[in-house]
Amino acid sequence: MTELKSFLENKKYKKIKFKILKTQHLLIKAKVNAVQGLFILDTGASNSCLGFEAVEKFNLQTQHSSTFAASASSNDMFTKASTGNAIQLSTWKRKDFSFILFDLTTVNAALSNFGIKEVDGIIGADVLLQGKAIIDYPNQYLYLL
Repeated sequence: MTELKSFLENKKYKKIKFKILKTQHLLIKAKVNAVQGLFILDTGASNSCLGFEAVEKFNLQTQHSSTFAASASSNDMFTKASTGNAIQLSTWKRKDFSFILFDLTTVNAALSNFGIKEVDGIIGADVLLQGKAIIDYPNQYLYLL
């Protein structure tokens, strides 16, 4: 594993620690508009998302969205969009980042059943693709370029 770490560091990848929860979800910290939050790292989510209740916390400007979100637990969830945001995971940063907003109540209720803190959102494939992500599960690191 030290070869992988050295290789990625030489390529200027940023190393971001995550935690594997009892539910097997990956928990990661990120900043949105310079405000720290907790997120699920979800390789199956097409977009990064925030809960409606995060609008004030992260100082978001929202617009109506005609997109409906779907998850493993429900379909056709009403959404909003927020563009022009800053996102930061450790030292990896992007400006003019867009989020989908939807009701995270069922996600947080499921986590709560396991005694896990509520999350502010989901980091999805949009971040993973932009950052050319490599996930090191044994050492619990996400690498982004």
